Amino acid sequence: MIAIAYRIMGAIVTLAGVSLVLFVLVHTIPVSPARVVLGADASEADIAEFDRDHGLDRPLWKQYASWIGGVARGDFGNSVIDDTPISSQIADTFPVTFELVVLGFAFSLATAIPLGVLSALYEGRAIDQVARVLSVAGVSIPSFWLGLMLIAWGAVALRWFPAGGYVPWRDGVVAHLQSMTLPAIALGIYYVAIISRMTRSAVADVLRADHVRVAQAMGLPRRRILVYVLKNALPPVVTVAAMSFGYMFGWSLIVEQVFNIAGMSRALLSAIFRRDYLMIENVVLVITAVFIAANALADLLYTWLDPRLSR
Repeated sequence: MIAIAYRIMGAIVTLAGVSLVLFVLVHTIPVSPARVVLGADASEADIAEFDRDHGLDRPLWKQYASWIGGVARGDFGNSVIDDTPISSQIADTFPVTFELVVLGFAFSLATAIPLGVLSALYEGRAIDQVARVLSVAGVSIPSFWLGLMLIAWGAVALRWFPAGGYVPWRDGVVAHLQSMTLPAIALGIYYVAIISRMTRSAVADVLRADHVRVAQAMGLPRRRILVYVLKNALPPVVTVAAMSFGYMFGWSLIVEQVFNIAGMSRALLSAIFRRDYLMIENVVLVITAVFIAANALADLLYTWLDPRLSR
């Protein structure tokens, strides 16, 4: 329990540090958002008044304290561009992006781990060669091009899936899953390659270990040996998988644009173009929080896979 508490405290400290760096970096942008709202012809007096009305003329430490205090209370504030509540925007867009990432991640794990295990068990054989080719292709193909090819194949040629857009759950489970299938595949293919190669490497290393050779020599059932091998090989795979889950939020920016999905990544891109400082800070902070939470969960899984780490 002490180890878990330390990991949770570490995650909170990391998030606080990231929020500070994020705030400083965003506020180093020299152009005031007043230029976007008031136009290029706005006078310096108008810009000064806009900054004063939105608190942008206060010292940075006061702006940071006000922002992070509101976030701690669950209040993300209002957009400096159109004065709409940021909390409602995040509530509308985050579930879409999160579901896309979860589906892409599930597809990656369901494909990569069996593929990696088979490659390690049949090292040098046909399945291993095929997995190697698929891995090289997976890390080489750009996600935007893959998305377009999936649209051409699954939506245009076969007409099994829609070409784009997001269908909410209320319009039907089948229609919803059809709208998310191609984006999830486009998002997950890259990480199928990464996780499968890590799985292969980890399983192959454990298979060469002395205790596995002794178990084989003692005549233990192959299935039982494989269970122990997988448990011992999982820690590095869990690390890569946790990192991949966080990185998928970055890749989802491209995928959501290709498939015309109005998720959080699109909201972030729009905020960048509009110089909506507060929206940028909150969206990136939420994504960072998910990334840190995924890695904290991976740390907790280590204590189950290897109890020695909890000491």
